[in-house]
Amino acid sequence: MEKVTDTIIHIGVNDHNIHLFEAQYPVPQGMAYNSYVILDEKIAVTDTVEESFAHQWFANLEEALQGRKPDYLIVHHMEGDHSANIQAFMEKYPEAQVVSSLAALNMMKCYFGVDYTPRAIPVREGFVLELGKHALQFIAAPMIHWPEVFMSYDACDKVLFSADAFGTFGASDQEPEEPWETEARRYYYGIVGKFGTFTETLLKKAAGLDIKTICSLHGPVLTGDVSHYVDLYKKWASYTPESDGVFIPYTSIYGHTEKAVQLLAEELKKAGKEVVTMNLAENDVSYALTLAFYYKNIVFATTTYNGGIFPTMEDLLFRLADHSFCKRRVGFIENGSWGPAAAKTMKEKLVACKELEYTDTTVTVKGALNDVSVEAVKKLVAELA
Repeated sequence: MEKVTDTIIHIGVNDHNIHLFEAQYPVPQGMAYNSYVILDEKIAVTDTVEESFAHQWFANLEEALQGRKPDYLIVHHMEGDHSANIQAFMEKYPEAQVVSSLAALNMMKCYFGVDYTPRAIPVREGFVLELGKHALQFIAAPMIHWPEVFMSYDACDKVLFSADAFGTFGASDQEPEEPWETEARRYYYGIVGKFGTFTETLLKKAAGLDIKTICSLHGPVLTGDVSHYVDLYKKWASYTPESDGVFIPYTSIYGHTEKAVQLLAEELKKAGKEVVTMNLAENDVSYALTLAFYYKNIVFATTTYNGGIFPTMEDLLFRLADHSFCKRRVGFIENGSWGPAAAKTMKEKLVACKELEYTDTTVTVKGALNDVSVEAVKKLVAELA
């Protein structure tokens, strides 16, 4: 437990056993599931935690309550890592009411087989829950990243309870290896980033609030100058690149495509460009997805494989299209010993992506680099630099 303010206490837990968040995202530094208690004339608990941490969470809750009973359980988000202990809470505190959107109440019927409507306070945009000194104003945040999501704002302590927004990978009981934005960016683009327009709508609503602290459901409590975090979210939500550099994700079976990538990277660096390359066979796709959104320019490099493209490249392109990839300059390096067709296939995978500018030059490697393909690399460098 830790105090957020004199009357708001963090009672969340940290998971150091998890390897894949949502069964797909590597979390080498673990994961935090956050929950908070607001102590006032009325007591509100915001969200629960992942099911396997129920005992620890209830112990934290009891310690924070100091013998009192909670009046409300506020459900900002129904995803299982936050809602799993709703039924146990409602059984343990039979006089408490659940505060949530109507959509969340319907989901509770699905998850727990219980209709909590008789014990519920359904909320809509602008609803205010009075606790005493604290009054929570509710803000609809649909598709960030489920349709039932609400956030709430406490004007007394100027705290935004932001549901999954502003969350990050990593447990919060240890010093992070990277700045907040590194894993928060991967979290955003992987989980929330498909819904940029919804995020922009939320940020416009939040612009009129005096926010001093952000309490997300994942990661550390954000304090101080929160405009840093808000400004990053504005950039991410609008799909604006953070660097004019070049990202080159690639696959290479016998090393020939990799040599073309290395040549391109070397020449771009000589021209003054920031360049990052990534072998998709050796890195989780979530890292490549994030870098594709971080950089303005991206060159996809892969082999023709079974009449299509190499599977890890196909996975990346599928995810980019699914996550509303846009507003980037795109180039291709293809390799094929007898029938190179990878560039055409890769472009077809991106057909639904908007505002992509394609380079005039496509580098075609027929087996191994030769004078023709080296000259094409130089032409691509000239376009990108």
